[in-house]
Amino acid sequence: MSLILVVDDEPDLEALILQKFRREVREGRLVFRFARDGIEALERLAEAPDTALVLADINMPRMDGLTLLARLQDMVDPPATVIVSAYGDMANIRTAMNRGAFDFLTKPIDFADLEATMTKTLRHVEQRRAAEARRLEAERAHAALARYFSPNLARELADAERSLDLGGQWREVSAVFTDISGFTPLVEALEPSALAVLLNAYIAGMTDIAFAHGGTVAKVMGDGMLLLFGAPDAQPDHAARAVACALALDAFSEAFRTRRAAEGTLLGVTRIGVHSGPALVGDFGGGRHFDYAAYGETINLAARLETANKALGTRVLASVATAERIGGFQGRPAGDLMLRGSRRPIAAFEPLTSDRASTPDILAYADAFARLGATDAEAAPAMARLAANGDALAGFHARRLAAGGTGRLIDLA
Repeated sequence: MSLILVVDDEPDLEALILQKFRREVREGRLVFRFARDGIEALERLAEAPDTALVLADINMPRMDGLTLLARLQDMVDPPATVIVSAYGDMANIRTAMNRGAFDFLTKPIDFADLEATMTKTLRHVEQRRAAEARRLEAERAHAALARYFSPNLARELADAERSLDLGGQWREVSAVFTDISGFTPLVEALEPSALAVLLNAYIAGMTDIAFAHGGTVAKVMGDGMLLLFGAPDAQPDHAARAVACALALDAFSEAFRTRRAAEGTLLGVTRIGVHSGPALVGDFGGGRHFDYAAYGETINLAARLETANKALGTRVLASVATAERIGGFQGRPAGDLMLRGSRRPIAAFEPLTSDRASTPDILAYADAFARLGATDAEAAPAMARLAANGDALAGFHARRLAAGGTGRLIDLA
């Protein structure tokens, strides 16, 4: 249905219009309203802002058609206007077009010409409004998607022309799970306003790093985050991206913690777990809101690796499934971890930056760890020496061996 406003002070025009378009009116395709001058027309438009087309004369009392045309351009979404006038000289035509008229017809009215012009104009209005609706929908979609995806990907996903299935599907991903240790006591100690500032700055910094590495923020749980790599877009190097991101997150969180300590706020370390494998990913919002989420053992293991850091004294742990997907992976073995809910142990590694991977202490740790597998009696004193130099992971192994533990299997279930 198209709503049309006819603005003309001719007394017989209303009857002529309704007679000419009686079929369209009867079938509900066209609805006509009438006004006798520009002032009354503005009142009608205020009552019906969805008016698609205005047919306006020029010579009218109180407010003429050209003045009305200029006023219409101040509207947020002005209707298309066709001037229908006996004043068909070039000066009036140019003035009308310069003030935003869509077309110009002369009187006496040729109703066949009027019908063709109305059809063309209404088609233009429909196309314009459809384009505007797509633009607004894209803006709303982008606003929602920007919470989860990097800006470039959010723009692509919001593009109505892009075809990308966000429904539930199994994908090979790398999951990164983060959490701040000891955050609950901090929540109870800080004023709500101070806590909001602290947490917002932390989450914003972590999110920026995730987006810089092409990650997806699948969930924010207070101070914890779940990041995905390899979904929704496939990323052949998702494991490498995840580990690089984890190391960057670790560097950021440590610097953030140091700055807050200088201000008098003691923030716990951020622990990070990384695991790669299949996961069920997609929009599980139920149609009411967008909720891009991930489920499956891969996600659970990433979360349990994050928790395992507490026992081992590390801040970042990655599974062997992640390490094996990265050519030239740099990291040191932490042990074969039997995690809660797991049926078999999972080999875990502490990822290392390039400048740390070849230091003497790391090389010494590799030698000591190799002795664990061989149940070498020298393993315990070697780990103890490294622990004395401040190596927390070596300290964990030294204590475990001193208590009678052997080998590389570590039961954290």
